[in-house]
Amino acid sequence: MLARLSAPMLSGPVLAAIGSCAAVSTTVSFVPQLIRVWRRRSADDISLTMFLLFSLGVLCWLIYGIGIGSYPIIAANIVTLALALAILVLKLCFGRATAPRDS
Repeated sequence: MLARLSAPMLSGPVLAAIGSCAAVSTTVSFVPQLIRVWRRRSADDISLTMFLLFSLGVLCWLIYGIGIGSYPIIAANIVTLALALAILVLKLCFGRATAPRDS
């Protein structure tokens, strides 16, 4: 069944380009959120539970990437984890400055 999914048009450079596009777009997507939280000095709209679970998932992807020796997976997940953890840190720091909030 998986053999059918690896069609000739999705091999080599095309597949690498798709993977690179996915890695860059999902990683960079956190930058606007991080900038917004930093500028507003508020992370009210950020779910602590969601970001904790997301960070755990990214950590698992990072470990997986290390396990299979995939530098693109490793690099993308190091950057994504750093951005997600930065947002988590800001959530915790800005949350302490005011009254307790729900996650």
